[in-house]
Amino acid sequence: MSQFNFMSRRDALRRLGDGFGGLALASMLSEAAAATHSTAHVPHSVPKAKAVIQLYMHGGPSHVDLLDPKPMLNKFHDTAPPEEVSDDEKKTKNLMGSPYQFNKCGESGLEFSEIQPHVSQHADDIAVVRSMFTEHRNHEQAIWMAQTGLTVAGRPTLGSWVTYGLGSENQNLPSFVALPDPKGQSVDGVRNWSSGWLPPRFQGTVFREQGSPVLHLEPKIPRPQEVTEGRFRLLKKLNEKHLLQRSGELELEARIQSFEMASRMQLAATDALNLAQETQETQKLYGIDNPTTKSYGTRCLMARRLVERGVRFVSLFMAGQPWDTHSNNNKGTKACCDRTDLPIGGLLTDLKRRGLLDSTLILWGGEFGRTPGAQQTQKNIEFGRDHHPYGFSVWMAGGGIRGGQAYGATDDFGYRAIEKRTQTANLHATILHLLGLDHEILTYPHDGRDERLTDLYDTKVIKELIT
Repeated sequence: MSQFNFMSRRDALRRLGDGFGGLALASMLSEAAAATHSTAHVPHSVPKAKAVIQLYMHGGPSHVDLLDPKPMLNKFHDTAPPEEVSDDEKKTKNLMGSPYQFNKCGESGLEFSEIQPHVSQHADDIAVVRSMFTEHRNHEQAIWMAQTGLTVAGRPTLGSWVTYGLGSENQNLPSFVALPDPKGQSVDGVRNWSSGWLPPRFQGTVFREQGSPVLHLEPKIPRPQEVTEGRFRLLKKLNEKHLLQRSGELELEARIQSFEMASRMQLAATDALNLAQETQETQKLYGIDNPTTKSYGTRCLMARRLVERGVRFVSLFMAGQPWDTHSNNNKGTKACCDRTDLPIGGLLTDLKRRGLLDSTLILWGGEFGRTPGAQQTQKNIEFGRDHHPYGFSVWMAGGGIRGGQAYGATDDFGYRAIEKRTQTANLHATILHLLGLDHEILTYPHDGRDERLTDLYDTKVIKELIT
């Protein structure tokens, strides 16, 4: 009789173990990264986009310095704001104009700030939504709204809903990948790519910018392929038996699926993220040759390589919340653009020349905007801008977006969205629609009811944004 009949599953795993790529994926799971399912689903309607690259800007970018020019704000700079646009928390004082010039760009004449010289070259592919508003002025609650659709913690993120609805086009790579900043975690951490109460297999998988893309993916000591394959087969049988005795344990199922994906990822992930395969011209296009833009540019290039290999959703994040410019707003906003504008412009250029922009939706934005009024946190410190949920801007490009337009408007001072007011649910519904998903049909049973990304809201798809 085989010795394995007398061996516990734990003992088998231990003996198979040291450096075994699949088992080492447990370290990924400890960081809340789990593999998505491996088969594509049929969308509800004909999709215009196949994938999404989310460029999330933690902290709240200043719309009046970037995407929403306000001549009246400059005209009345350093004067008391009208009562209807005064800050309800009384943290800001006089109006503060933008020091940056806005230019009409492209054939459409869509206006961008001068500190976005590379993104603005793609004005005719970009739709700026200038009439966003949200329901909370604290970062965490506003992030939950932007990422999950409600101002409560623990819900599935947009990327998880997309992978739940569409599945994967590549069985050897996760459907949902998160690319965090190696300098540090973003505000709200792993919840930015959490699957919430959706099955854990729909959670984002973290890929690293530096070093091995996935920790412990390769064994420390190389083994013959036939030995590795034999170990995988044995582990698969043990896992299947273990799961059969514990049916309905979703986290166990997700963990086993992640182990199985690990064996497939050993080649696929290494190839997908081998940027040495790219030409020097392409690397320069993304700013990888520049210390200021290298980090963000590297992740933008990783995102392009992932979506062209069938990854559905890729999210890029920045450490902390760099757009949170309570002081030194002008310097801080420009510094963020210095880091991101060239790489994002390069991403748009590269996607377009490869024929990928039409099928890839780019989503740029943060949890809210910044106040038109000035905030000073300390004496002798350059004025900043406070959190601003009442009117701000995001933009989208590619993937069926009708570019070259500004949708909606804020008032003369950029305080409140007044035309075509756009709540987060409408933005989410539009994104799902572009992917061929109906936000009303895409539901999941939870706590006795069918929940959805756009829950609780009378939601509409914004048809004006779509080609």
